[in-house]
Amino acid sequence: MSVTAPAPEREAPPGEESLSQGPAWRTTASDAALFTLLLVICIGIALGLASALVAVTGSSPGEVWEAMIQGSVGSTPAITSTLNHGAITLVVAVGACIAFRAGLVNIGPEGQLTFGALMGTTVGLALPFEGGFAILLVLLAAAAGGAVWALVPAILKYWRGVSEVVTTLLLNFVAFQTVSFAVNRTYLLQETVPADSPVAAQPQSDRLPEGDRLGALADGVGYRLQITIVIAVVLALVAAFLIARSPWGLRLRMFGFNPHIARRVGAKPGRIGGGALLLAGAFAGLAGGLLLTGVVLRMQGGFSSGVYGSFSNNFGWEGLLAALVARFRPLYAIPVAIFFGALRAGGGVLASTGVDSSIVGVVQALVVLAVTLPAVLLQVRARRRQAAMQRERT
Repeated sequence: MSVTAPAPEREAPPGEESLSQGPAWRTTASDAALFTLLLVICIGIALGLASALVAVTGSSPGEVWEAMIQGSVGSTPAITSTLNHGAITLVVAVGACIAFRAGLVNIGPEGQLTFGALMGTTVGLALPFEGGFAILLVLLAAAAGGAVWALVPAILKYWRGVSEVVTTLLLNFVAFQTVSFAVNRTYLLQETVPADSPVAAQPQSDRLPEGDRLGALADGVGYRLQITIVIAVVLALVAAFLIARSPWGLRLRMFGFNPHIARRVGAKPGRIGGGALLLAGAFAGLAGGLLLTGVVLRMQGGFSSGVYGSFSNNFGWEGLLAALVARFRPLYAIPVAIFFGALRAGGGVLASTGVDSSIVGVVQALVVLAVTLPAVLLQVRARRRQAAMQRERT
């Protein structure tokens, strides 16, 4: 009697675990060592290039790095700023992790965040009351706005086969222009000014009532730790648990691992993949609502005021990068997002020291590239190893 040898187990792609083992995704010792080595090398090169660039512009590299550290973790206001910024990035990153786990690449969180905040502003200004329930409605409207903005790519993906990478990217610009149109029309959201006012109406909405501002965990001289960080961490923990332990998470991971097998066991692409895109959009929109109710309290050309700069000031892109560095795992995204928050907070202090803003942006970009590149290289290595294993089997 002949005995058929069991087929070798298929190795899960990067960022995924074996479906039979649930959440027990393990990195081999060699991969961990390689990642650490690449990270050290990349950060060293980035710091060297940034220091050389700063020196060429006439500034002191030592003073620059001291300002970055002091601005991110050097004081209570600095740590507060790091956590506040990191919270917004984390909410976007959690949504990006969900989409990536379904095998989808959502490039539209910038537009989803902006459009979500626009919807939150519309609801907040229309409500005849303020307070906790009003804040809840504003956040729900923002999340719904982000989900609606992701609905179009989902429909095009599973109805016409159009790549979500293209549609989500292009819809960013549509969202920006939509906000610009709304805040420049008096019959929409442009602020109301008295008829005898010497100041013309600006391209911004009226402020939400002060009662629609989110509460603070700590409030002192020069700092205000927003409750947003608690909301973001709780969302990350819940998402990590559901992805790893729930039937929905199993179907999501199965769909991202092999859509053909997922279809054979009854998973519907439109429901799983489309739902993942809608959730990613909802998380990005919620981030816009948290940004709105936490600090800004008004739309101004898509958040073009104060700390956050033009539109969403790259919070969407940072969320994508944080998800990538975290290997698409919401739990790992927590420290990664805080690190990105530290870069943003430190960069703000660095700009106040007189260093040109363009140089500040380059320094931040080099550090971001340094922490992102090792994860990308390991993914490429793992995919090549997977392809080699499949060639050997055939």
